[in-house]
Amino acid sequence: DAKVQLVGVYDPNLTGVMARVLRSLGVERAMVVHGDGLDEISHTGETRVSELMRGEIRTYYLSPEDIGLKRGKLADICGGNAEENARMTREVLSGKPGPCRDVVLMNAAAALFVGGKVETLRDGVELAAQVIDSGAALRKLEDLVSFTKSCA
Repeated sequence: DAKVQLVGVYDPNLTGVMARVLRSLGVERAMVVHGDGLDEISHTGETRVSELMRGEIRTYYLSPEDIGLKRGKLADICGGNAEENARMTREVLSGKPGPCRDVVLMNAAAALFVGGKVETLRDGVELAAQVIDSGAALRKLEDLVSFTKSCA
């Protein structure tokens, strides 16, 4: 019964449809996104966003430059096997700059914005960067890894 949601869709033509569905289900605030063939906000170009707020749906396009980040290439964020993906995740959460970090910052910013923790997406990028740079995000990952190992 989540009242706030960030949802990615596989087809840009579905952002508005999904926003209307979420509104009909009682969601109060949402962002439905599709960026460059991905069901998330993309750093490679424009992301189509249908934003639900106060019962109204507004559709617009968001680029990395709009929120203070650089445009990149999809190949720069492609992972591989589990070990490589884990390494990339740890690098981002350790503060390594680059396109992987930018994608994380963009999507975290959207979650913070939709959740009402920040006033703008730019503010969300700044807050997400502060959390990563403080080491708090990496500590949470390490806590999760420890917990899952203890359950095995």
